[in-house]
Amino acid sequence: MSPPVDPVASDPEQPARTGIVIVGGGIIGVCTALFLAEKGHAVVLCEKGRIGGEQSSRNWGWCRTMGRDEGEIPLALESLRLWRGLNERTGRDTGFRQPGILYLCETEKEVADQEAWLNQARQYQVDAHLLRGGALDAAMPGASASFVAGMHTPTDGRAEPSMAAPAIAEAARAHGAVILTGCAVRGIDLQAGRVAGVVTEKGRIACESVVLAGGAWSRLFCGNAGVDFPQLKVLASVFRTRPLSGAPEITAAGSVFAFRKRLDGGYSIARRNANTAEITPDHFRLLSDFLPRLRANRHEIRLGVGRRSWEELRTKRRWSLDEATPFEAVRVLDPTPKEGILAEARSVLSRVFPAFGKMEVAQSWGGMIDVTPDAVPVIDQVARIPGFFIATGFSGHGFGIGPGAGRLMADLVVGNTPVVDPTPFRLDRFARTAVPLAR
Repeated sequence: MSPPVDPVASDPEQPARTGIVIVGGGIIGVCTALFLAEKGHAVVLCEKGRIGGEQSSRNWGWCRTMGRDEGEIPLALESLRLWRGLNERTGRDTGFRQPGILYLCETEKEVADQEAWLNQARQYQVDAHLLRGGALDAAMPGASASFVAGMHTPTDGRAEPSMAAPAIAEAARAHGAVILTGCAVRGIDLQAGRVAGVVTEKGRIACESVVLAGGAWSRLFCGNAGVDFPQLKVLASVFRTRPLSGAPEITAAGSVFAFRKRLDGGYSIARRNANTAEITPDHFRLLSDFLPRLRANRHEIRLGVGRRSWEELRTKRRWSLDEATPFEAVRVLDPTPKEGILAEARSVLSRVFPAFGKMEVAQSWGGMIDVTPDAVPVIDQVARIPGFFIATGFSGHGFGIGPGAGRLMADLVVGNTPVVDPTPFRLDRFARTAVPLAR
C-alpha cells in the first residue's frame, strides 16, 4: 500500500521545446529541477506516475551525515546545509527538523566500527561523537540499560518524505519549471550522436540536455539507450504508527530497528539491515559486479524468488520510441512489504523501549531501492552520449542527500563549478558501462 503523498497537479500542456528535460519526479529529479530553474534555465520535469510516488515517499526520512561512505560525506554536509533552508526557500513545509541521530551499539565490536568511521570522517569536520553512560542517557534516556555506547550527531535531521518532493516540485514550478505527471519518457532522441530531445507518450520535446533521475527504473531506461548501467533493486519495508506519547524524540537505530518521529506524532519504523532482493535476470547479468558486495553484506540481504522475479523476466527490455513502454505499463512501483521483517523490528523495539509497546500500526508499505555495486550513486554525464546525464543509484541514501545531489547535477549540466568534488560519483568507475547491451 502506498504511503500518503501530497498531490502535485500536472501542468496542462507539454511544450514542444525546452533547454533541459528531467526524467523522474523523485527527490533527486525535483531538486535538480529547482536549482536549474532558480538559475533561469528552461526545464521540463516528466514523471510517469506522481511526484514522489516511489522510494522518495517510502524511505525512512533521515537526513544524515553520519555513517556515510567517505566519498558521500561532502555531499551530505552540503545537503544538510540546504535542508536547513529548504522550508524558507520553497515557501512550504518539507517537514525538516534537527533532533539529531543516534546509532546505538550493543557490542564493543560495533563501537570499534563506529570509531573507525569517525576517524576517517573527522577530516570533514562532521559533528559526530561517541557517547557512553550518562552522556548516552542524556541523549536518549534509558539507552545505557541496553546499549554500551552510541554514535551521536546532534545536527543531523529528519524530514517528511510525503511532503518534501512535492514541496520542492511546486517551488521549481514557481521558478518557471514545467512539471508533467502521468507523462512517461519513452527514450532519448539522438541526432549526430548527441541529445536532441526526448520522446514522451504525449510526443516529442526538443532539448539540449536530459537528466535521468529514474531511481529503480534507471537501468531499464539506460539499456534502451545502449548503456549497460549496473544497478539492481532491493525491497525495503517500513511501517508507521498512530500518534504515540512517551517515545524518544531523537531519530535512532540499533542493529535490528530504526525509527523516526513523524510530524503527526507517530513514528516511521523499519527493520534495519534486512532488505529483501528477489532474484531477477539482472542478478545473473550483473553477478560479477555485485558479488563482492553480496558477500560482504550477506547477513543484510535476504535473497529469494517471488513475484518480481517473474515480472522482470517478462518485462520488455528494448522498444522503439513510437511504442508503449514498461514505464507506461507500471506507473508507480508499489511492492508488498515483508511483514515478517517488520514484526522483528516491532518486537525488539518494544522490548528495548517500553513506550513502543503501546504502538498501533497505522500502515505498512514497501519501496524499491536502486543499488549500485559500491552503494554510491552516479551523478555524471554519459561521455559517449553528449547531453545525457545520470543521477541515480542512490542505494537507499538518496532522500537525505537529495538537495546536494540536485545542486551538483544542476552544476554539471550547465557547466558551473561543482558545489562538491564530483569524482566519487563518476560513471566510468564501472568499466562495463561503456559496453552497449546486445540487441
